[in-house]
Amino acid sequence: MSFTLAIVGRPNVGKSTLFNRLVGKRLALVDDQPGVTRDLREGQARLGDLRFTVIDTAGLEEATDESLQGRMRKLTERAVDMADACLFVIDARAGVLPADEVFADILRRRSAHVILGANKAEGTAAEAGVLEGYALGLGEPLRLSAEHGEGMGELHAILMPLIEAAEAQAAEEEAPPTDIDVDEEGETGLSHTPTAARPLQVAVVGRPNAGKSTLINAILGEDRLLTGPEAGITRDAISLTLDWQGTPTRIFDTAGMRKKAKVQDKVEKLSVADGLRAVKFAEVVVILLDAQIPFEQQDLRLADLAEREGRAVVVAVNKWDLETDRQGKLRELKEEFARLLPQLRGAPLVTVSAKTGRGLDRLHEAVLRAHDVWNRRVPTAKLNRWLAGMVEMHPPPAPGGRRIRLRYMTQVKTRPPGFVVMCSAPEKLAESYRRYLVGGLREDFDMPGTPIRLTFRSQSDKNPFKGRKKSTPSRLRKHLGKPPLDG
Repeated sequence: MSFTLAIVGRPNVGKSTLFNRLVGKRLALVDDQPGVTRDLREGQARLGDLRFTVIDTAGLEEATDESLQGRMRKLTERAVDMADACLFVIDARAGVLPADEVFADILRRRSAHVILGANKAEGTAAEAGVLEGYALGLGEPLRLSAEHGEGMGELHAILMPLIEAAEAQAAEEEAPPTDIDVDEEGETGLSHTPTAARPLQVAVVGRPNAGKSTLINAILGEDRLLTGPEAGITRDAISLTLDWQGTPTRIFDTAGMRKKAKVQDKVEKLSVADGLRAVKFAEVVVILLDAQIPFEQQDLRLADLAEREGRAVVVAVNKWDLETDRQGKLRELKEEFARLLPQLRGAPLVTVSAKTGRGLDRLHEAVLRAHDVWNRRVPTAKLNRWLAGMVEMHPPPAPGGRRIRLRYMTQVKTRPPGFVVMCSAPEKLAESYRRYLVGGLREDFDMPGTPIRLTFRSQSDKNPFKGRKKSTPSRLRKHLGKPPLDG
């Protein structure tokens, strides 16, 4: 297991900036206003030759009740208990505040290894704050500048013995027994550990308060993400790796997405952009609807975005435990789905309750089915027999009295399935004929719901000489008594 370092401290001391510095990417949202980070975000840190897991946490607040700040603090304390060491960050320019003293005392009791980091320590204005750090009783403060990368060498020197000790202990605990039987062939009889499969990338998107974080917590089987009745709790697109019923999965929890006109706050704009990036990198997008108010305009926009990005789509209807007439509601949902999202006709629609955990098995099956369809490949010979039958049943139009001939069809890609039809005059083929063929592909090759890309091309499209005027060779022009071309 990888060594884990949790970065903790008051709001706005630079924890997320330091986290981004260690992972080498802008994974965590950073802004001047305090409280931007609310969930725990994990990343793989690289510091010289050291490799370890780093956790960015919410700013420590003095609240201990069930308020949003109190729940954020409990989540941070959980990260402290999980981690092998804590990097306690203070603001060197602000100096040691009473809250820092309270949290230093908590960390001293809860963590075996606490490193005190005085961030924003560049320049003379930070000298007094660094000296004040000694009063916390956590040893010599480490001068850091997360923004400018100062102090990384010193942090490397502090972490190296801790990581080496943790790795040595892990190796000792995982050492195989010495009394393994060896057969005549020299084999130990131990089975080889299979190479870890690439995890399935799943993004959960939806409007604020649809229950995205609660759903992912239910899938995980633990309260890993911050939840509550307040809308817009999640801000970062948090990714978590898990084994989902035997499927290695990387699941993204995204911020709730409202209409663009309603998004005025800078942090919310950053959160939405982070969520849109998660959609682009996902393989399967789960669009989570609220059963009480399904298929709002924003839900339709999110579904259309996932289709345009070429992602496999699963529609999940949450809060199903609150429904009384479930059969009637399900029938109504399916009718609305077919009417409002014809481009995703046949995509899985499942009902779930993130609160009770019901329907998660069906959701898992739907995600795997959508991913399988998204990766489907059809043999070329089968495609062309199918194309001949479709043309015979419904020939393409004949603009100007000349029939457009569809000569050949092949699949050029998967994820999502992409097809090319070689034909004459592709620019004259109506959009309705393209929809006719796409509908046939969905039905005849069992590809419901997934985006299908169908392109028409002319064989002359690949001709490099197309459009160039014919010219007579110079020797022939001389023989005919014509002047040279440059004359």
